[in-house]
Amino acid sequence: MTTRLQYGTPAKIFHWLIVVLLAVQYPIGWLMPDLHPGTSPGASTVSYTHLTLPTTSMCIRDRLYALVLATTISGWLFASFRGWSISFFYLVPLPMLASDNAAAGRTIDGLHQAMELALLVTIGLHVGAALVHIFVHRDRVMQRMLPG
Repeated sequence: MTTRLQYGTPAKIFHWLIVVLLAVQYPIGWLMPDLHPGTSPGASTVSYTHLTLPTTSMCIRDRLYALVLATTISGWLFASFRGWSISFFYLVPLPMLASDNAAAGRTIDGLHQAMELALLVTIGLHVGAALVHIFVHRDRVMQRMLPG
């Protein structure tokens, strides 16, 4: 069996694109003001951007991808329950996944926040594992994902 020494360019681009998107999404989500019923996320560019932007070991990697997808879908569902329309990078409007329902919105919001926390913990484990490879094992695993 041949050991792969380098990830391909598409894998590297996908990995670092997700890193950048998450680095933008988390601060926007935390700083987004509490939007009350009847308000629109379009009232604030920051909150609207959060709603329009939508992840070591195989276990952690797969969990990262699953949590990124689940967090994105739960955020989209939360927006739908609040009656907010969203679009994909301001280009394509996305359909509403549900009708306006405040009670369901509160439930989904709690689930969305739990997934955000799980995603942050998983990212921390992923970064921690990368640092262990750099500073403890010194096995150049990190270089496989770096550009070049």
